[in-house]
Amino acid sequence: MPTKRQKISSIILAAGGSSRLNGEPKQLLEFQGKTFLRRSAEIAVAANFHSTVVVLGTNSENLGKEIEDLPVRIAVNENWASGMSSSIKTGLAELIKDENLEAVVIMLCDQPLVTTKTLGNLCEVFAKTGKPIVACEYENTVGVPALFSSDIFEELMNLHEFEGAKKIIEKYEGKTVLVAAPEAALDVDTLGDYEKLKRLTFPA
Repeated sequence: MPTKRQKISSIILAAGGSSRLNGEPKQLLEFQGKTFLRRSAEIAVAANFHSTVVVLGTNSENLGKEIEDLPVRIAVNENWASGMSSSIKTGLAELIKDENLEAVVIMLCDQPLVTTKTLGNLCEVFAKTGKPIVACEYENTVGVPALFSSDIFEELMNLHEFEGAKKIIEKYEGKTVLVAAPEAALDVDTLGDYEKLKRLTFPA
């Protein structure tokens, strides 16, 4: 697990408009009795990050109430419709304005099978290897959750429109360590994805 001394913070991207869910807020879909938004925020808090910023966009006022009792900061991306890069920039700008961070972990609120252990693995590999990027690998691809050291912050701030963190992971393949995380493969974008999630069974 990261320690406060490591100064690794997290950014939860939760600003999307759920266009493929007929407008139903993806952030408020439930899994194991908790909304996706609250579950992701609780996981980040449990991972003991230095701080956590949750980036909201559409319906931010109502969604913020879902996590207002948790020790997280909320940043509102007014330009959320312009693409994921704007949310990454919003979250990172909120963190770096008053913190000297070693790294950030970028995660999504719609990967409900991701756990605190997933996030802890990224931080542990970063501590052991010193590589500037530690990313998850699943289903023959790479992506978030992913850790980016402060050396990569400028690259994150220079992403364009619908570019995401994956673009940087692929660009710096030689500087990236991959961590197997099959639990990150399920990214709920459609009602079909959500139905698939609900059909999964878990040990008691």
